[in-house]
Amino acid sequence: MSAVGTCSFAQCWRDLTSFSTTITIIVPELYSNYDFRWLAWTCDAIDFFSVSLSVIHLQEQFGKSTHTITTSITLTLLFRSLGAVIFGIASDRFGRKWPLVINLVLVAVLELAAGFVQTFPQFLALRSLFGIGMGGIWGLAASTALENLPVEARGIASGILQEGYAVGYLLAACINLKLVPAAPSGWRSLFFMASGISLFAAIVRALIPESEFFLRAKEEERKKGVQKSTREKTKVFLKETREMMKAHWKLCIYAVLLMTGFNFLSHGSQDLYPTYLQTSKNFTAHNATIATIIGNCGAIAGGIFAGYLSQYIGRRLTIVIFVLLIGAFIPLWILPSSFSALAAGAFCVQFGVQGAWGVIPIQLAEMSPPAFRATFPGVAYQIGNMISSASAQIEATGGENLRTTIIKNGVPTVVPDYATVQGIFIGVIAAFVIFITIIGPENHGSHFEQAKTAFEEGAGHDETRAGEAEPSPSSESLNGGAVNEKESSVIEEKREVESKV
Repeated sequence: MSAVGTCSFAQCWRDLTSFSTTITIIVPELYSNYDFRWLAWTCDAIDFFSVSLSVIHLQEQFGKSTHTITTSITLTLLFRSLGAVIFGIASDRFGRKWPLVINLVLVAVLELAAGFVQTFPQFLALRSLFGIGMGGIWGLAASTALENLPVEARGIASGILQEGYAVGYLLAACINLKLVPAAPSGWRSLFFMASGISLFAAIVRALIPESEFFLRAKEEERKKGVQKSTREKTKVFLKETREMMKAHWKLCIYAVLLMTGFNFLSHGSQDLYPTYLQTSKNFTAHNATIATIIGNCGAIAGGIFAGYLSQYIGRRLTIVIFVLLIGAFIPLWILPSSFSALAAGAFCVQFGVQGAWGVIPIQLAEMSPPAFRATFPGVAYQIGNMISSASAQIEATGGENLRTTIIKNGVPTVVPDYATVQGIFIGVIAAFVIFITIIGPENHGSHFEQAKTAFEEGAGHDETRAGEAEPSPSSESLNGGAVNEKESSVIEEKREVESKV
């Protein structure tokens, strides 16, 4: 008995020491590499959820139904894929810094303009353009943050980065809770504040250096004495992009399917949530916002914990565990009527949703062709967003056709049954995400920072700076993570021998 206890204590102590070591590594690295890229992702979430939190106000402002108002959410998501292509290519070709700065300034200008619109068509036009600006942020932020960190710190860094999204939603909810009721401009004040935060993030990014990955590539080019012109680099970039697409087209399709499931999961549980509480559960706007804040606290905790856990048990297994948690807590999400129970349901479901999401930045980065870590994950993510863009409208349409009766001001009132609609929707998508995750590849522990940049010869074939080709995730079996780690160790040993010779 004592031996078991001693072993258990020793194991706990090793785990605690390992966690402390990881934190010791990651905090200085985050600071020394100026990895505040999560701030950009936080801004993206504040800007996006400004509409979700304002659906009721926008209905009153423009005299439209919930279904019609959610068209603006759909258009934003549709156009994000275009932004991912434009800014992702610019980032892989010219560097991470200035494309992200331009991205954030564009977002700030369009968000500010949204606060001045007077008609619904104007609002729709701005939110469509806004989607282009938002589309590039995730790929640029994720690629820059993760490529400048040691491999052992990337799991928890992935969770921290991704939960900038939950932090953004939480901040938007807090602004909506306190500023909007007090400000003379009402719902428009949320858009003004979001614009200011995005502009602040752009200034911060402009003041910090370029990614070390790109600086190192330029320095090596200088040492070799081969200074290619911009035109020559662009020709090489386009050639290597074609080679990458030929080699990894199956992986591209898989990544889009994976991100379609994940985006349906997040948007299906978030975009219409405040409206669901106010309409189907008869919550006040204040209580609906508080429940949203509690749910995002669960999201932040889940994302960071899952990212850390994935470093030890693998990316796919972590995702499956957290998606199973979502299914277990769906009844708590939809059945109760009291504030405390529904808030607990929001916390638990978002713990699972964003826990699974916390693994995605590093899973996509390790899965991607290494020279295209901004374009590939960003475009896959945003095409998934585009396909799932009708999430809020699907739920709104379901609510119009599936009704329930609640007591409102002492009178029985027929309202949309968003609880049942969301329960079915989230359950079906969770099952799809588990399936698509299990059948996919895993490239756990990939040293993608050793790859050539996208404007160097051989980048399209995943060549590293030592001239080796990284193992292709698209050719992995279901236990590809373990196989790839073995292959990576062989490559590392070969490099050591070559360096001694």
